Amino acid sequence: MRTKTLAAAALLAAVTLTLSACGNGDDGKQPVTVVSEEPNSDKAAIVLDKPFEKPDLVLTDTHGKKYDLRKETEGKPTLIYFGYTNCPDVCPLTMNNIAVAKKQLPKAEQDELRVVFVTTDPERDTPSALGKWLKGIDPQVVGLTGSFDTIQAGARTLGISIDPPHKDKSGKTVSTHGTQVVAFSPKTDAGYVLYTEAAEVGDYTKDLPKLIKGEKP
Repeated sequence: MRTKTLAAAALLAAVTLTLSACGNGDDGKQPVTVVSEEPNSDKAAIVLDKPFEKPDLVLTDTHGKKYDLRKETEGKPTLIYFGYTNCPDVCPLTMNNIAVAKKQLPKAEQDELRVVFVTTDPERDTPSALGKWLKGIDPQVVGLTGSFDTIQAGARTLGISIDPPHKDKSGKTVSTHGTQVVAFSPKTDAGYVLYTEAAEVGDYTKDLPKLIKGEKP
């Protein structure tokens, strides 16, 4: 298990990691990164010594109902990821990695774990579109949509940057967003572990049993 504990002074730089313009390979642009990302680029998980507060988000789920993130996930081990359904690479890979690892847990622990996918492309990711996409990955995943400004503000509290969807040179709409998965403890409801794009199925498989108990991986 690849982990690294960060000093509080380095927290902000470390968590503002990769902005991945999913689907923008045709325009030749590289993902936007910060200087601090290179030393940590091979780390699957970063244990934070100053955990994040869970975002105060009230959005709409795949059934068209209001979903209060803090209320609905209180006291539950929770993974939160910001992405979009039209992403051709990192988003489906990340969600599938989590889903495969989750299926290896005992049924009771699968039911206890909350995996939340918040769209960064709410104009196209309607509740129906989110539900259809997530059903093919893991029907238990909570899909959320809402106003872009609300989603962007919520992501920012976790050090995750999101840009408004835009069209690339080929006319394809892409969403540029941070690729971190944040794990929240069921004991404190704080986000204490951050998973980078380097995280693989094996990393989640090893860590999920501990995360469900609120332990450090």
